[in-house]
Amino acid sequence: MKKVPMRQCIGCREMKNKKDMIRVIRTPEGEICIDTAGKKNGRGAYICPQGQCLEKARKGHALERAFKTQISPLVYERLEEEMNALGR
Repeated sequence: MKKVPMRQCIGCREMKNKKDMIRVIRTPEGEICIDTAGKKNGRGAYICPQGQCLEKARKGHALERAFKTQISPLVYERLEEEMNALGR
């Protein structure tokens, strides 16, 4: 039996399957972007593809804490668009 990789959502703080979540990364250059493939270099944080988790993360400044940097509101807008594009 294979081990299923689990990650904690920065919004709801629940452990879930890594493949069911969206990975947000901070690249070595300091850019914040969404990693749809899950293979890019950088510090990663995971979030459930649900609007309520994104709102919790935004209100609690979870991305700022995870990346130890200021996060632009545009990043949250891109995350929301990505969730809508995935249809979840």
